[in-house]
Amino acid sequence: MMIKVCGITRREDALVAVEAGASAIGFVFYPGSPRCVTADRAAALGEGLEVWKAGIFVDESPANIEAVMRAAHLDIAQIYGSAAPQHARSWKAFRIAGAFDRALGEGAEAVLLDGAQSGIPFDWKLARGAAAKVIVAGGLDATNVAEAIRIAEPWGVDASSKLETAPGIKDHNKVRAFVKAAREAAW
Repeated sequence: MMIKVCGITRREDALVAVEAGASAIGFVFYPGSPRCVTADRAAALGEGLEVWKAGIFVDESPANIEAVMRAAHLDIAQIYGSAAPQHARSWKAFRIAGAFDRALGEGAEAVLLDGAQSGIPFDWKLARGAAAKVIVAGGLDATNVAEAIRIAEPWGVDASSKLETAPGIKDHNKVRAFVKAAREAAW
């Protein structure tokens, strides 16, 4: 089970996510987000950490995504609304308000299904079988991740806002509990 803790803005939060057993950490490059970081900041936050580092991009050009990925030393581009750079690993992300068009994620390594709004879950039944590798996001924390895994049978899970005390500030106990609950549910 791939487990990502997203919206990392502080080194101590990245370290706790890695120590808890997360598979990936995410850095937001969308200027409208309170979790937005620069490429240089993301590179420093993730330096030396043995997890996948994902960049979250919204409506960016492939050239800009590629430049940020290179500068931030990212492994994966999680992309909302735009095309992926030609030679980059990508996860195509969709906000789910109803039905999901399975064809939209073609060409991506994985498809990330997110709630209609930040921190809001969607009907996890829509995720089951949506792609070979499905990541469920949106409103997940330790209290509901096992249920999401049971229903959706995803390749991975992703959490951000429900693990915070304030936007961009992770609650270390919530991060640990989320990763633990996801790992236990996956076995």
